[in-house]
Amino acid sequence: MTDTSVTWLTQEAHDRLQAELERLSGPGRTEIAERIAAARDEGDLKENGGYHAAREEQAKNEARIRELTEKLRTAQIGTPPDDGTVEPGMVVTATVAGDEMVFLLGSREIAGTTDIDVFSPGSALGAAINGKTVGDSASYTAPNGNEIPVEIVAAKPFQG
Repeated sequence: MTDTSVTWLTQEAHDRLQAELERLSGPGRTEIAERIAAARDEGDLKENGGYHAAREEQAKNEARIRELTEKLRTAQIGTPPDDGTVEPGMVVTATVAGDEMVFLLGSREIAGTTDIDVFSPGSALGAAINGKTVGDSASYTAPNGNEIPVEIVAAKPFQG
């Protein structure tokens, strides 16, 4: 089984996420701190909508900073090996319940601005096929309780 804690990123995706992290942890933090200070100067904090909105924005910003930091810390830059094994960073062609689907196994961060469907390795489908190879079959339980059959047709590294 492959290590699902690794995030495969193209160089372009890595650079994009690094730039976002730098913006959020530098100018982004400063802007939010200034809005909090300005709202605090308005007086009563209990009923100060601007203050509460800025604090909520600050919490979201800090959460995104933590998420990006962890993702970049565990990132592998490049592409996974082209060995036909389904793992994060691979574009998978699979027959799912009789229908052919093409999707990226990984995170939306990898896909960037492409319109490819993305399934997380932790999703029911992702967990069922992670580590499988071309020609393998698997199944997963859908939210409605039905068992969904899956057959791996192809697995190629995502090129961005």
